[in-house]
Amino acid sequence: MTPLSSADHRQRRILLIVLILNAGLFLGLGAAGLFADSSALLANAVDNGSDAAVYLLSFLAVGRAVTWKRRAAQVSGVMLLVFAAAVLADVVRRWYVGAEPVGVTMMAMAAVAAVVNLACLRLIQRGRSNDVNMRAAEKFSFNDFASNGGILIAGGLVLWLRQPWPDLVVGAVVALIAVKGGLEILKDANTQKDVRT
Repeated sequence: MTPLSSADHRQRRILLIVLILNAGLFLGLGAAGLFADSSALLANAVDNGSDAAVYLLSFLAVGRAVTWKRRAAQVSGVMLLVFAAAVLADVVRRWYVGAEPVGVTMMAMAAVAAVVNLACLRLIQRGRSNDVNMRAAEKFSFNDFASNGGILIAGGLVLWLRQPWPDLVVGAVVALIAVKGGLEILKDANTQKDVRT
């Protein structure tokens, strides 16, 4: 590993902050998802947990050769695809077993998560560079922010209709967003040029 440049140090600082924030969201959304019996909140929690793991890989990749960065990004993309499959399986299970999501909790946690994810996105965009792992981090934060909006709407529909299906639909949509993001990251990693960035 070569000595870190000032840009590398900036990337590491940004990745460490978003790593901590996403780990916190993983714990908070997970607890709220269990309490509220919400597939969408649990999906978002797992998404943020996988993001935190990916940010850790990206943090370790800063300053390393492009081959190392490319592999870290490929692991990130695969993790998102695995996460998506797990969420879809949970949505199907809840569809058959039944669920009673709590709309108020869904909306409150989605609002908190949206603020945190927007802060992560702005932070990553301010320190943006032509680096495959930073582009992956930006995709993750944008996907999370979009998912929070869907959960907010689903929570309102659950309250209004007193039906669980909006929660299940959003859980599935979060998984599909993750599939899109995972495939984009893998494509980006596979086209990364063999130069140090």
